[in-house]
Amino acid sequence: MTAIRVGAWRGLIAPGIASLVALAILVNLGVWQVERKTWKEGLIARIVSQSRAEPVAPPPPDQWDPATGEFRHVRLSGHFLNDRETLVHGLAPGETPGRALQGYYVITPFVRDDGTTVLVNRGFAPTELKRQEDRRDGLVEGPTTVTGILRASEPRTMFVPAPDPVRGEWFNRDVPGIAAARHLTDVAPYLVEADATSGQTSWPRGGQLRVDLPNNHLQYAFTWFGIAACLVGVFFVFAWRRLHDPV
Repeated sequence: MTAIRVGAWRGLIAPGIASLVALAILVNLGVWQVERKTWKEGLIARIVSQSRAEPVAPPPPDQWDPATGEFRHVRLSGHFLNDRETLVHGLAPGETPGRALQGYYVITPFVRDDGTTVLVNRGFAPTELKRQEDRRDGLVEGPTTVTGILRASEPRTMFVPAPDPVRGEWFNRDVPGIAAARHLTDVAPYLVEADATSGQTSWPRGGQLRVDLPNNHLQYAFTWFGIAACLVGVFFVFAWRRLHDPV
């Protein structure tokens, strides 16, 4: 009997080591998700704070750092180049909850008083107002001031169609690509998402930026810790049967 029990204990060594390794990995993944949750909460708090702060001047292009500068509330003075606007396919919230409007984001070069150019997303215009001639009441001519949120150039993911600059078809807010297609020089490496204008009835309409960063890390942490607990339970059942089942 003793030999059998010793053999049974020895038979648990390899499964036990494998289970401990797996348990360590699962626990570390859970801890990592808890740390990510703390980081994400800090990031969200920073973004909300920066986007709601009083507008400041945007950084010089050579000092632009998306990690710290994105979502900052800025103000710039100059004039729009309305004849070089670019339309980017997009969706915007409609009046009916859960039903989005199809249309375009109107990206217009803005020449600042110092001569540099910044692309400004003036806001959303529905599909039926694609032609600039149909929304002339929304054009801003002459010297003006714009406030908005700084954004980095939007990368194109594998699910986003490639742009067709010749036909003017764009699907992401690609700052260098749009600048090159419109033959713009001295363009800042960022974009300004224009604020909403109170009481505005014309198009395009700003204020479309939604700060909605998913924060599911606590759920992921519980998942990893839950799997770890299941692993412990399964191993103990396996070990008990190995030691107590008759040979």
